[in-house]
Amino acid sequence: MTSEEDGRRPGTRFDDVAEAATRAFRLLPAAPQDTLPPPGAARHRPAHRISTDPDTVERDLVKLVLTLVELLRQLMERQALQRVDAGDLTEEQEERLGATLMILHSRMVELCARYDLTMQDLNLDLGPLGTLLPPSE
Repeated sequence: MTSEEDGRRPGTRFDDVAEAATRAFRLLPAAPQDTLPPPGAARHRPAHRISTDPDTVERDLVKLVLTLVELLRQLMERQALQRVDAGDLTEEQEERLGATLMILHSRMVELCARYDLTMQDLNLDLGPLGTLLPPSE
């Protein structure tokens, strides 16, 4: 359904999303470090810095990249299953898609092994939001 079909002018959906995000952020409580100091008080907080270990920077970067690739792989897999369930694909396309996803998964496992990572290591903890990747089945 397009914005013209639902009686809205183009662009208002983005405005609605922006408004919803603004409301959500207003509802979130501010952390003590996010509040401004009283007027006249000097701010003596040190700047936030990223601490990196030169010995693990390559592994950490690989972990981040593999996490993003795994997220995309899982999204593609879900989309493929939806298309198969909807009957949008021929039998040949289903076979090719399944084989491709299996190869991609095995390459991910190989890359994880090469950098001494597990697939569970790629699942980032997002705090109150839970984990980035859904639980493996």
